[in-house]
Amino acid sequence: MKPHAFNFHRLFAIVLKEFIQMRRDRLTFGMMIGIPMIQLILFGYAINSNPKHLPTAIYAADNSPFSRTIVWGLRNSSYFDLTREAHSAAEIKTWLAENKVQFAVTVPVDFSRKLLRGEKPDLLLEADATDPSAVGFAQAAVSQLATTVINRDLIGPLMPLRASAPPFNLVTHQHYNPESISQYNIVPGLMGVMLTMTMIMITGLAIPRERERGTMENLLSTPVHPGEVIVGKIIPYIFVGYVQVTLVLLAAKFVFGVPVMGSVPLLVALTFLFIVANLAVGITFSTVAKNQLQAVQMAFFFFLPSLLLSGYMFPFRGMPGWAQNIGECLPLTHFLRIVRGILLKGNGVAECAPDLWPIAFFVAVVLTLAVKRYRQTLD
Repeated sequence: MKPHAFNFHRLFAIVLKEFIQMRRDRLTFGMMIGIPMIQLILFGYAINSNPKHLPTAIYAADNSPFSRTIVWGLRNSSYFDLTREAHSAAEIKTWLAENKVQFAVTVPVDFSRKLLRGEKPDLLLEADATDPSAVGFAQAAVSQLATTVINRDLIGPLMPLRASAPPFNLVTHQHYNPESISQYNIVPGLMGVMLTMTMIMITGLAIPRERERGTMENLLSTPVHPGEVIVGKIIPYIFVGYVQVTLVLLAAKFVFGVPVMGSVPLLVALTFLFIVANLAVGITFSTVAKNQLQAVQMAFFFFLPSLLLSGYMFPFRGMPGWAQNIGECLPLTHFLRIVRGILLKGNGVAECAPDLWPIAFFVAVVLTLAVKRYRQTLD
């Protein structure tokens, strides 16, 4: 049959039809506008590869004018916020392990005495280097600060101590990743990223797939509780999640050489909560979406902020306060701290606890929403 000649009236009718369908599918239209806006805001305002105002602890065993000058210099630097004052080296170690501070500065007890004698005492700077990109610029700022800050007090008979080099030695210890190997930070975090992406995507398609195949009516006609349907659809994918966890752990150990300082069974046990959190998000999207395309769109809508605001791709403390607040609501943010803490720091349950309860609370809220939303679909 000979095709019709191109007709602008028919073209206009087809274009009008597509606009009508777009207007009816408000969720898809919202995603088309919302996702680019989220990307614009996050990349324009939230992403920062040069983090400043990093939480820092100070342990001034030598309470002298020189140590107070160093503290004053750190406070006036844009890279450090002195949030804690330690009374022992053990407190410093605990705060670094629990991710409460990024840096710790220790002024030894004989600092001023050695300085006045011209013996160049040591000033210790300790950093949580699990994310090397978060500490590099700040360490360079301390080195620059060290050459000028003490000169303020070297006056009168102390003028001969002034020199182009600082009158003390800045000793830097990068804990947990002393060689600044990026794989040590990226590979453990990849476990959380993979689970977030796959678990939400798979379960997000569960109910829309049954609806499109026509099997949803059979499921609704059975005497099952909504909670039974939700949990029943989640459980099989928990095993799939653990297969992914096993693959990442094996690759981290034998391919990328990531050190395993903590308990692998503990990590496997705590991962269960994170897997359930992502499956709960997916099944919630599944109850909202009318088709599989909408489920995929909503999964991506959740995955994009999780990837960018969790601290996986960019330093978490480099983001503005409002972006960090959003990131604290995402389970991936807390799971990254848990997995990196166990593998790189050797953390136990006590150190992981502050990041466990936010994930548990997230699971409770999202599962409640999923069950309530599923009940609405029964009407």
